[in-house]
Amino acid sequence: MFRTLRDEIDGIMVRDPAARSRLEVVISYSSFHAMLFYRLSNWLWCRKMRLIGRWVSQWGRFWTGIEIHPAAAIGKRLFIDHGMGVVIGETAEIGDDVTLYHDVTLGGTSPSVESDAQRNVKRHPTLQDGVIVGSGAQILGPITVGSNARVGANAVVLRDVSPNVTVTGVPAKTLMPKNKRMLKQFVAYGATGDLANDPVVPAIEALRQQVQALTERIEQLETEKAAKAEGPKAKSA
Repeated sequence: MFRTLRDEIDGIMVRDPAARSRLEVVISYSSFHAMLFYRLSNWLWCRKMRLIGRWVSQWGRFWTGIEIHPAAAIGKRLFIDHGMGVVIGETAEIGDDVTLYHDVTLGGTSPSVESDAQRNVKRHPTLQDGVIVGSGAQILGPITVGSNARVGANAVVLRDVSPNVTVTGVPAKTLMPKNKRMLKQFVAYGATGDLANDPVVPAIEALRQQVQALTERIEQLETEKAAKAEGPKAKSA
């Protein structure tokens, strides 16, 4: 148990330059506190003490602002940076060394269930090892986000994501990084900066050029109209 707690603390210190000591992490990091509540609630849930497990998880939500269902499967060294508003659903699965930022939702898309068999159906996402999910992102349904993938801020992910890629947008689309070596590095918020390859950028640029062309045409027509109006005035003078 103590080795697991030490791993949690070390994982936070590696990924957050603001963490100056292990003691600081223990007493002031909501991610660490949320994982303590989760580990206890999950231990109770797995031993069929599910009502107590839910009660413990709700206390964790109250104290940290992070909602983790006790039935979720979470690996080692999960870091929830800032944390407020994060929701992790019942059948969600999270691998090792995953990083989530505030307001991330790992949600289910299935309707309400009517039997235990339906309740046990996979309804929430699976995040494999090393995934980074930026703030405000929504990952919905029983999909898989591959190892070391990055989900940009405010993205809405509705389909499987391949390993070692970045996805952005609504709905999320793949953005290939220019520098493949960056895939092995931790990047805060999953922001690669490779917007030149973003599929949305060409569409925005084309729209900008059309607006500029229309503006220039309007200015030209106004100039011609003013010149025609000046013509009769000059003759009458």
